[in-house]
Amino acid sequence: MKPQILVIDDDAKNIFALCAVLKSRGFTCLTAQSAKEGIGQLIKNDKIGIVLMDMMMPEMDGYEAISLIKAEEKLLDIPIIAVTAQAMTGDREKCLAAGAADYLAKPVDVDLLIHKINQQLGNGITDSE
Repeated sequence: MKPQILVIDDDAKNIFALCAVLKSRGFTCLTAQSAKEGIGQLIKNDKIGIVLMDMMMPEMDGYEAISLIKAEEKLLDIPIIAVTAQAMTGDREKCLAAGAADYLAKPVDVDLLIHKINQQLGNGITDSE
């Protein structure tokens, strides 16, 4: 069974679109509309195997959320893929420096997303299988 994917994004349309794609590829999708809610879910649910983190959210942005997640020993090994709509020069490096395992710009390339998820989960499954 594939691990659960937590999508943290303040935009319900983005959550819907990402989860529709993930579910169509056999993943179980959990959602949070704020970083605080997402961190709470990570602490309570040990079946979450990867996080898709929107970087631009009110109250707590993705950078701060990633730092808090990576400060929790229990959550340290959960890969986080940073997802951002405001792709600027240096964003990828900034996300990786904050503790993200990988980075994607919106609009998300679905095949690349699935490839990166499988790569982070280490299951070597390709989208065509």
